[in-house]
Order: sequence, then C-alpha cells, then structure tokens
Amino acid sequence: MDSTPMPEPLRRAIHQLVSEAVQNCQEVLRYTEPDQAHTWKRMTLYRATDAADTMNAVAMLIAAYCERTGMTPHTLQSYLQVGQQDIRAHGTQEEDRSHVAGLMGEALPYEALRAETNRMEHDQGQLEAEQAKRPEDDPQRLFTEACLHGLKARLCEDVDALDSYLPPQVAAMARKVAEVLEAPELATTS
Repeated sequence: MDSTPMPEPLRRAIHQLVSEAVQNCQEVLRYTEPDQAHTWKRMTLYRATDAADTMNAVAMLIAAYCERTGMTPHTLQSYLQVGQQDIRAHGTQEEDRSHVAGLMGEALPYEALRAETNRMEHDQGQLEAEQAKRPEDDPQRLFTEACLHGLKARLCEDVDALDSYLPPQVAAMARKVAEVLEAPELATTS
C-alpha cells in the first residue's frame, strides 16, 4: 500500500471544493424553511446540484491525480464506484416518482407496481413520511444542521438571523456553534 501523502496543492484544492460543497448543502437546508416558500423549489434544486457537481469535481480531481501517478483504469473505476452513478441529465426516473408517491401518501399506478425497485422506493417513501410525523429529534442530524447553520451565520456575521428561520431547538444549537467560532481573519502578507 502506497504511503505517499497527498501533495499539498491537491490537498488545498480539495479542501476548497469541499468547503464550497458544504456551503451549498447548508443553503439546501436553509431553503427548506417555511419563510422560503416562494423560492424553495428552485433554490433547493440549484444548491443540491451545485453541491453534487462540486463533489463530483473533487472526485475527478483526485481521479486525475491517481491516473497521472499510474493507477490502473480498473482500480480507478472501482474506487470511483462508477456503477453507482446516477445521471441527472436523464431526469427523474420511475423509482424517483415512486419514492415521492410514497412520501406523499399516494398509491403507485399499476405499471409502476410491476417493478420491485419501484415498490421498494415507494415503501421507503412511506416509511420516511411516517417518520416525518414524529418530532425531529435525531441528535446527530440536528447537530449537523446546527453546525452548518452556525458556521454560515458566523461567516456572514448574521448570528441573529438564526432565530428567524430555524426551529427553536436547531436555532439554539446553531447560535452556540456560531458563538464559539472565531470570525475568520484574512491572511496578510508582510
């Protein structure tokens, strides 16, 4: 196993891209809030695809480096998990529509019922819909959301805005996160 560390320029480029993707993920969460009713469809799709595209750029940057340093095409494809790639350009598929039908409490059309994948996606959607009826209390998920919102609030220096759009429990945690973070200082050259 190769123990050569990642080259510093590549490491920094990846850190920059991942930071950008995380900010897009935070915005996806932000646009799900009730005060964003007029823009949620457009903005959640923009930011979710921006985050996915940015993480794809991370994977391709690393893959190009691995290719450059002699990784075999077979190993590279294995690491990239190319069989799992869903291409958005093809648009929504029947299993996506089946999942949404389950989330919305709708029955599947007969044709969709014929495919096992559609039935599984529909069942998954129904399960998620049931879970949505319970309070949002998964501590790990709430903490992750609070960290993202708190970080963004600190970066924008708008911690007070947290109280206006988040559920109180998440807003309180996000405020704590923002309060312990120092505002980033720009590097100066001497």
